[in-house]
Amino acid sequence: MATPRLKEKYAKEILPALKEKFGYKSIMQVPKIEKISINQGLGKATADKKIIDTGIEELTQIAGQKAVSTLSKKSVSNFRLRDGMPIGVRVTLRGDRMYEFLDRLITISLPRVRDFQGVSEKSFDGRGNYTLGVQEQIIFPEISIERVKNISGYNITIVTSAETDEEAYELLKQFGTPFANKNKQ
Repeated sequence: MATPRLKEKYAKEILPALKEKFGYKSIMQVPKIEKISINQGLGKATADKKIIDTGIEELTQIAGQKAVSTLSKKSVSNFRLRDGMPIGVRVTLRGDRMYEFLDRLITISLPRVRDFQGVSEKSFDGRGNYTLGVQEQIIFPEISIERVKNISGYNITIVTSAETDEEAYELLKQFGTPFANKNKQ
C-alpha cells in the first residue's frame, strides 16, 4: 500500500520546517496529528431508528472505517429520550486513514462548501486541538446527493500533540488547511 501524500509531506517538509521555526532540539518535540474524530448528532433518531443506520453508513463511506452509534447517557422526557438510546454516530481515525481523510477534507471537500471563505482560526481549544463544523454531509464526494434524505453536519476534531494553539495552527497551516485570513475580518 502506498504511503499517504500528507504523511510523506509531514516527514519530508513539515517536520524540518516546524523544528527550525520553534527551535526544537529533537524531532520528537515537533507536534504531529495524533487522531481525527468525526461526530454527528442525530437527534431526530429518537423518532426514526433508520436515521442511525443511514448515519453510520454515510460516515463509514466518508471515513473509510466503520462508524459506531453513540448512546444517550440520560433520560430527558421533553426530547422523548431514554437512557441508552442511540442519538449519534462517531468514528476515530488514526494512522494512514487519518492522513488520507485529512487530504480529502482539505483538497476536495472544504472547497465544495458554498461561499467558502476558509475555516475559522478561533476554533482551537487552548491545548492544540482544532474542531471544525461541517454543515452538510454532501460536500464529501463519497456521498451521493440523490440518496440523501436528511441534510446533517459533522463535528471534526483534529487532535495534535502540540502544546499551544500557535504550534497547532502552524502545523495545520503547513498541511494546507485553508484558514480564513485574519486581515479580512
